[in-house]
Amino acid sequence: MISALVLPLATEGLSAFGHDPWWVVLIKTLLIFVVLVLLTLFNIWWERRVVARMQNRIGPNVHGPFGLLQSLADGVKLALKEDIIPKAADKAVFLLAPVVATVPAFVTFSVIPFGPTDVKVPFTDTHTALQLTDMPVAVLFVMAIASVGIYGIVLGGWSSGSTYSLLGGLRSSAQMISYEVAMGLALVAVFLYAGSMSTSEIVAAQDNLWFGLILAPSFVIYVISMIGETNRAPFDLPEAEGELVGGFHTEYSSLKFALFFLAEYINMATVSALATTLFLGGWHAPFWIDQVWAGANQGYVPLIWFFGKVLGFIFFFIWLRGSLPRLRYDQFMAFGWKRLIPVALLWIVAVGTIRAISLGNGIDRQNLLIGIGLLAALFLALFFVGEDRNAEEETPQPQPSTPGGFPVPAMPAGGPVQGAAAPLTFDSSSSTVTARAAEEN
Repeated sequence: MISALVLPLATEGLSAFGHDPWWVVLIKTLLIFVVLVLLTLFNIWWERRVVARMQNRIGPNVHGPFGLLQSLADGVKLALKEDIIPKAADKAVFLLAPVVATVPAFVTFSVIPFGPTDVKVPFTDTHTALQLTDMPVAVLFVMAIASVGIYGIVLGGWSSGSTYSLLGGLRSSAQMISYEVAMGLALVAVFLYAGSMSTSEIVAAQDNLWFGLILAPSFVIYVISMIGETNRAPFDLPEAEGELVGGFHTEYSSLKFALFFLAEYINMATVSALATTLFLGGWHAPFWIDQVWAGANQGYVPLIWFFGKVLGFIFFFIWLRGSLPRLRYDQFMAFGWKRLIPVALLWIVAVGTIRAISLGNGIDRQNLLIGIGLLAALFLALFFVGEDRNAEEETPQPQPSTPGGFPVPAMPAGGPVQGAAAPLTFDSSSSTVTARAAEEN
């Protein structure tokens, strides 16, 4: 139904695409690839410097000015490392999995608008858009291609022939699928307000007011979902070094590991660029600078605003990693299914009602917004109340330690199993391990 409403509107603003000469398309493709690789090298350095600052350390500062070449040195080191393929691995899939994870990360940037749709190519008379291409369902294209990257992680864990890697891959598939549902629901409100699924049309619809302000709940849901989608702290459970050694890429080394690493950081840039496009006005100047400076949204100047917003989201990723501990897996999945998705569904109903009534001139829009806000506040107040107040009472408490022995762990409900062996304790007085039978009541 939504597609039927927005597709006719989206096709009207796509006339600027599909007319570029082949050499312009080739230059755009090459520039996107180079920018993403350089942005990854910068983000790795920036993350290490920011986290070091948070932890009162120095961080990389030797290779190059301010340590900027540290990421490049690490990449060369990875390339020169020994490339190991486990004996139990499925070799073909083991080699293909990093490529499957990395290629979609690059492809998704093909529909991201970096600037206006009519700029002059330097040193020529050709005009083009600062965007590789666009389509009526560009946002759905990004979601679909991003979903393909999950196969690389799952296949990498499965093909390694390791139980730890397999568990990491299964965790990743469940996590990404769960949070993609909430992410997709957060975007429905944007489609309803923009009347299009085209990225360039959505940016054009935010010329006066960003969707991140008028659709704040969708923006918050998307930001939380994009952290879970990219496996970043505090949601970095597929890797979970403390539980699964290294997660899905435990058995990978050399350039194959570097590809997984590259895919993770490019996915960070992808979700940040998509958030900028859908909620923060894309390449439009922030803080209404264009009202003072007429050229703020013309030519190549919008590239500054676009990458500034993207780097702001990247800093948010880094900030969370340096501030929050990792969640338990059950907490993380329960938060996605019991918190984000119900809130997203309720918000979609509210936005759909607002749009239908405002377009039909049925109720004053201001009064309707006040009513929806009160309902949303009530729902959120009930939503974040504790689920089970008796959980603490049902939690078994550890039994007091026996004199001279180790503490005895908490017994399950119902007491010890009949016929089971007596617990072993260490007698400090005799320095021997003795079996002490539980006393009969």
